[in-house]
Amino acid sequence: MNSIAPARSSRFGEGWNTWNTHSVLSHVLLPCGFSVNIGIKEYRSGMYLREALIGRKEADREVVRPGPRSYDGAYTELRILWKGLEILVQTAAVDGDWIALATPFQNHRKPAVLVAEGAFLWNRPGSVRRNGARLDAVWPDGSTNVFAVGGEPVEEAQLTAQAPYLAIALEQPVGLSTGRWRPVDEICSLLNRARAALDERSRRFGPEAETHAALSACLAWNTIYDPNGRRVISPVSRLWNEYNGGWVLFCWDTFFAAYMAAIDEPDLAIANSREILREMLPQGFVPNTSNGHGFKTRDRSQPPVGSMMVREVYRWTRDRQFLEEVFDSLLVWNRWWLRARCVGELLAWGSNPYDPILDNEWETKGVGQTYGCALESGLDNSPMYDEVPVDPSTHCMNLHDVGLNSLYIRDCEDLADLARVLGRANEEQELRARAATWRAALQLLWNDERGLFMNRHTDSGAWSHRLSPTLFYPLLADAATADQATRMVAEHLMNPNEFWGDWVLPSISRDDPAFPEQHYWRGRIWPPMNFLVYLGLRRAGLRAAAAELAAKSKELFLREWRRDGHVHENYSGIDGWGCPYEWSDRFYHWGGLLGMIALIESGSVPGPELPLPT
Repeated sequence: MNSIAPARSSRFGEGWNTWNTHSVLSHVLLPCGFSVNIGIKEYRSGMYLREALIGRKEADREVVRPGPRSYDGAYTELRILWKGLEILVQTAAVDGDWIALATPFQNHRKPAVLVAEGAFLWNRPGSVRRNGARLDAVWPDGSTNVFAVGGEPVEEAQLTAQAPYLAIALEQPVGLSTGRWRPVDEICSLLNRARAALDERSRRFGPEAETHAALSACLAWNTIYDPNGRRVISPVSRLWNEYNGGWVLFCWDTFFAAYMAAIDEPDLAIANSREILREMLPQGFVPNTSNGHGFKTRDRSQPPVGSMMVREVYRWTRDRQFLEEVFDSLLVWNRWWLRARCVGELLAWGSNPYDPILDNEWETKGVGQTYGCALESGLDNSPMYDEVPVDPSTHCMNLHDVGLNSLYIRDCEDLADLARVLGRANEEQELRARAATWRAALQLLWNDERGLFMNRHTDSGAWSHRLSPTLFYPLLADAATADQATRMVAEHLMNPNEFWGDWVLPSISRDDPAFPEQHYWRGRIWPPMNFLVYLGLRRAGLRAAAAELAAKSKELFLREWRRDGHVHENYSGIDGWGCPYEWSDRFYHWGGLLGMIALIESGSVPGPELPLPT
């Protein structure tokens, strides 16, 4: 039933880039698959670093400090800190060729050796041989050479390299180039030019240039090539890919990635939107996750933010063909929530048991239980769902969830906007009517005594008193009256005993018994929550509160980027640091949503509350 066609060709999927998910030091030429893999041999302990990834936490592993880089590989920059070495690696793609410069800033008594290994990845046809001081690569419809300059060649055989390679002493900057031999001065000049072009792109964002550079670097470093699907995708991080068959796509994460890419690279934004929708299951929903092993969560979806993010991708791309391709899938998904998750007058998170296909632990772990339903919410271990039972007749939690119903209203309205652009009058009418019905029903979750929309148990009718930022999502759905919005913000959002403070917004209120745990969704700060609450404040016209949240989100985002080059999955609700907490990936692309808040607040990116151009 999936109407999304295989990925159409674009410049994303061609040329030199860090397409290989297994190492940020592997530079690959597509479509042929020829790779130059940069490695480092050191002599203090005799180790060889052949693969490097950002954010490893194991002791004695490499530390990769990512720098600015372009999406298309035109310029990349990072520092490797390993075994007492510090090496700056810069690369550029220039007129079909690739160049690199490795500059040692800290070395050993016996200098390290730079290794450039040439190979064809993914069983692509071709051959590589070492020819003196160069590598010669040939494939069916092309060829190139790899040259080294700036250091003495070394005959070093104590390596785990598995293909022809060049080895050069790193006593001084060492340059690499394809196509033709280039002196170090020329390589430096080309790199400076590429870096200047990248900096100019960020300068378009004025005072938010640094913010833009950080969020785009995180997303770009996490953009890879999936050789099985022959497609470009932006998984959440390369470390997650390592444990999930080479790639893993999460539902709402990928829609957010598409949105963030849209401000710079429309092709990448379209690719991510289309590829996550291509993962859609026959039942009519986008799965919580799918990965390179062939696993998909067939029991559950994730928060319905797809139409909201696709709407903004269209704002930047104005690509009607793209909209026509994805609209029906988004509509099927919107209708699925009604069919599968409607309990009475409102929606509830759910998880439907199914027969395992791969014997993957996640095909049964939590499935049909409270944990599986919580995973559908995207807030995996949130205290909001502690001990909430599941109704076996519906496979849904016995809880009407404010966040889910608010996001569903937003999904209906944004999908209706897309229907209007496409001239789908019947579908627009259907969606507007559904949004109005759900908006009226959401008032059933308004607790006037507490001055807040609150989750409510469907079996007893009792209020749930666990407070989360999701309770502010009615602002995003235009579902709160002016008086309600004022009370929500004054009595709860700005209340330092609940959500406000030096570091915001905690994923459960500060006075909740679970907050001190600071374990994942139990008190940590999560970028998508800040982002969605910020958008809601804007829609409600609460610009002062929105501005304060934007300033705090920017501070949270930039301080660990400046110190460590980290863009975290989540941050402490107590001290605002991502590290050293174990359950926070150090380079997770939705951390960039904190930066997107700042870009919107500055006016350099339009807010999603603005009308969509037709």
